[in-house]
Amino acid sequence: MNYSISRRAASLTPSLTLAIDAKAKQMKADGIDVVVFGAGEPDFPTPPHIVEAAIKALLDGFTKYTPSSGIPELRQAAADKFSRDNGLVYKPSQIIVSCGGKHSCCNVILATCNPGDEVIIPAPYWLSYPEMVRLAEATPVIIETTDKTEFKIAPEQLRAAITPRTRLFILNSPSNPTGSVYTPEEIKALGDICVEKGVLIMSDEIYEKLVYDGAQHASVAAFSPQHFQHTIIVHGLAKAYSMTGWRIGLTAAPEPIAKAIDAIQSHSTSNPTSFAQKGAVAALTGPQDHLPLWVAEFARRRVYAWKRLNCMPGLSCVNAKGAFYLFPNISQTGLGSLDFCSQLLDKQKVAAVPGTAFGAADYIRLSYATSMESIEKGLDRIESFLRGRA
Repeated sequence: MNYSISRRAASLTPSLTLAIDAKAKQMKADGIDVVVFGAGEPDFPTPPHIVEAAIKALLDGFTKYTPSSGIPELRQAAADKFSRDNGLVYKPSQIIVSCGGKHSCCNVILATCNPGDEVIIPAPYWLSYPEMVRLAEATPVIIETTDKTEFKIAPEQLRAAITPRTRLFILNSPSNPTGSVYTPEEIKALGDICVEKGVLIMSDEIYEKLVYDGAQHASVAAFSPQHFQHTIIVHGLAKAYSMTGWRIGLTAAPEPIAKAIDAIQSHSTSNPTSFAQKGAVAALTGPQDHLPLWVAEFARRRVYAWKRLNCMPGLSCVNAKGAFYLFPNISQTGLGSLDFCSQLLDKQKVAAVPGTAFGAADYIRLSYATSMESIEKGLDRIESFLRGRA
């Protein structure tokens, strides 16, 4: 049988982060001592009150279909969160609850982009952004950055990339994979250009709560009514509440876009998991006292890893201001990121993600969302790997 694969599917590249994470987990299952710096999920357990809310929902029989875009209670809780944390006023009808932040991003792109449209994406980028754009049969337009600018694009770069076909600009701050955080002034300058040019902004703010060294998260939607009208926020509970497997994403959008996303979701996944939504309500409305503790621990690991990396031969690394990733430059080693990570896993049993996956071949991504013991062991092995090549 000659199976015909759609052009959309054939254009996609599978997620390299998930592939590396799967390989490392299989090696661990085989009894191999692997240190994993790969997947971006906190090593802390989901806070107990969230788990208890989901268990109660199960015991209460809350296991049936819900409205496709989420239960009213959760959409209201999300609207309240945006008002409380960001000074943004959304009606519950402008909030869409999806099956994870990745689903939220994909919905936004499918709802706003037509074939032939252009979507501007700063690199390094989260690896799924360009693939989602291609799935919509639009064209990703990549703006390159380096560690010299802390991986931030300048307003003039954005302005130069905009054409009559530009439909969307993707902004991710705090950033996966680099950990960079744009200042409020930098965010506003980029937003001003999009307002001037009539370009929509997809602002991925899922790492909002994870910032360090006095860095301040600012939502581009908050600067003016015009910024608000041009912005679609994607968010989720995976990172700040360690709910990666719960698959709850949030989108806050102008009403027409929210309705379009609702229509897409109603014919694709339908509703997010019922009892996970009850847990999400508890996350947004319940105690938040875990967050300062988690942020302090992430900050401690970040500083330790950053200092260690900058003492290793062939590496240099700017310090992250948010999220839980470091993005060291490996160009002085003479290896590309794919070869570097492949040899590192084979020779030292350390799993890192090649920067090629994020549009930056001279870098690798290391997640410090793992225990300090694992970080120390993994960095010892990376140092041994590098000194063995020196």
